[in-house]
Amino acid sequence: QVQLVESGGGLVQPGGSLRLSCAASGTILVINTMSWYRQAPNKERELVAAITSGRSTNYADSVKGRFTISRDNPKNTVHLQMNSLTREDTAVYYCAADVVIDEYGSKWHGWGQGTQVTVSS
Repeated sequence: QVQLVESGGGLVQPGGSLRLSCAASGTILVINTMSWYRQAPNKERELVAAITSGRSTNYADSVKGRFTISRDNPKNTVHLQMNSLTREDTAVYYCAADVVIDEYGSKWHGWGQGTQVTVSS
C-alpha cells in the first residue's frame, strides 16, 4: 500500500555532514508523523527525530543541535540533515511514517528498508 524509500547514506569522516531523504509513495491520503530511527550494531532501534504534519519536531537528546528534520508535504518526503557527525552516529537509519490511506481514516504505519551511515576516518 505504502512504500518508503530512503537515500543519502554513506561513509563520512568525523565532523562531516550527510543528508538523508525518505520518499513515501503509494496509497496516501495524509501523512501524519514522519520519523527517523537508527539501529547500531548490538543496540536497540532508537528514535532520532520526528516531525508532524504541522512541522512540530522532536529530537533525541544525543542529536539535538546537530541534526535537523524537515519535510516537504506536497512531495511526501522527509529529510534528515546530519552535521558534526561522530562515530557514535554510525548505524542503519530507518524512515517511518504514519499514513492515513483512505477517507475512512484507515491507517498504515511502516518502515523503509534502511540506509547505512558510517562515520569513520
